[in-house]
Amino acid sequence: MYAIVRTGGKQYRISPGDKIRVEKLSGEVGQEIELKEVLFYADGEKVLTGNPLLPNVKVVGQILGQQRAKKIIVFKMKRRKGYRKKQGHRQPYTTLRIKEISLNN
Repeated sequence: MYAIVRTGGKQYRISPGDKIRVEKLSGEVGQEIELKEVLFYADGEKVLTGNPLLPNVKVVGQILGQQRAKKIIVFKMKRRKGYRKKQGHRQPYTTLRIKEISLNN
């Protein structure tokens, strides 16, 4: 059984028990969260495709942590103009464990 969900502008293929890193979601560590934008669901022979979303599929995950990614350096320069700009960025993310994918008929 697996599903494809959309969160943070990206799509993820998930199964129960998977750990995924997604764009930052609000919530505390240990809290359960429901991913509402389910695009696709497959369980053996049963396959459902959304148009664009599936309203009757529920994906529940648990927040394992709220972290920040490694720092990246954004450096801009124009040669012979004396223009140099150095900037750092750390992207926040949330680690989720998928607990269940259920179909509500």
